[in-house]
Amino acid sequence: MSLVAIGINHKTATVDLREKVAFAPDKIHEAMRSLAQETASSEAVIVSTCNRTELYCNTQDVARVVSWLEQYHALSHDEVAPCLYEFEGQKAVQHLMRVASGLDSLVLGEPQILGQVKQAFVKAKESGTVAMTMDRLFQNTFSVAKKVRTETEIGTAAVSVAFAAVSMAKHIFSSLATTKALLIGAGETIELVARHLKENGVASMVVANRTLSRAEAMCEEFGAQAITLEQIPDFLPKADIVISSTASPLPILGKGLVEKALKQRRHQPMLLVDIAVPRDIEAEVADLDAAYLYTVDDLQSIVEQNMASRREAAEQAELIAEEQSLQFMEWVRSLESVDSIREYRTHCMDIKDELLERAMNRLGQGADAEEVMRELANRLTNRLIHAPTQALTVASRHGDLNALGQLRTALGLDKD
Repeated sequence: MSLVAIGINHKTATVDLREKVAFAPDKIHEAMRSLAQETASSEAVIVSTCNRTELYCNTQDVARVVSWLEQYHALSHDEVAPCLYEFEGQKAVQHLMRVASGLDSLVLGEPQILGQVKQAFVKAKESGTVAMTMDRLFQNTFSVAKKVRTETEIGTAAVSVAFAAVSMAKHIFSSLATTKALLIGAGETIELVARHLKENGVASMVVANRTLSRAEAMCEEFGAQAITLEQIPDFLPKADIVISSTASPLPILGKGLVEKALKQRRHQPMLLVDIAVPRDIEAEVADLDAAYLYTVDDLQSIVEQNMASRREAAEQAELIAEEQSLQFMEWVRSLESVDSIREYRTHCMDIKDELLERAMNRLGQGADAEEVMRELANRLTNRLIHAPTQALTVASRHGDLNALGQLRTALGLDKD
């Protein structure tokens, strides 16, 4: 059998096609069982996310796996084939390790993919489509992803504006556990900011938005309080962190409003991050003591520096994935050698049993014991040396010195 990986991702296929080949969570168990059965794969795992769909199989027939994917989703070969990538053996192993480590992600080094790969593995085990090889492969892959996280800097640098804003807050305040955040806006960026703040243990969050119902819908997930933009003056003095991202054509926070809030705070520091274009916070706020104002340009500069840092870390991570994939393939080959040894020993024992039974029968019929023993020795020797002799003859006839040398070593003719 051979390990293979086929799939599409954000680099090779449009969102439209990725949606068509995605596997619904409630159908994934049935799909993996179908994949294993219909393609004669001894093992099968499907990784399906918004950015990729990948099939990992232990099979000799890659074309059959591709055909199954097309038929399962009722798609034509011409529609799917141009967007597919295929890996076999060590390359398939290395690809999985790269995926789990975030090296093949839309955002380099993003950690969410590891959880998604782990989830896919758990579902494959529940489906009964994982045996020894895939189990070892995925366990090794999880170890590699952890090694990449601990031995490189790939996951430490913020590479989104939202993450950079929260990272800046962590630098300014020793701990977010005692800080209160005021988020202005309720769009995708602010939602991501809220998620990062919650993950970093912020004490409380208030979300201000023009449409209260939109803010309330977001607050439900994060345990935050929703208010309208008109209520900001009442809540601003309590905020240690203010992060704003709206589509307002005019500033929402002016210098006077912030100055008044700082006086009520007795000039305790306030971090203000404006990630809106055009600006939500007047530039003059930066002139106020105890007010630390950063704009989207400041954050973008940090993101670009961090992306460069991640790319350097990715080079180290690539070496780890390659080295570990080679080690895994050594383990696979060791299994193959064990099977070969077992098969060869069984073959020799069968010959021995066959000839021994023949010799015992002859002795039972009164044949001369010395003659029977000599015949047994000759027949056993001839049967055991037949295949090696043929291999030596073929190698010599074709001038294959490499094969000839290996055969001589294996047969003990060249002691060193």
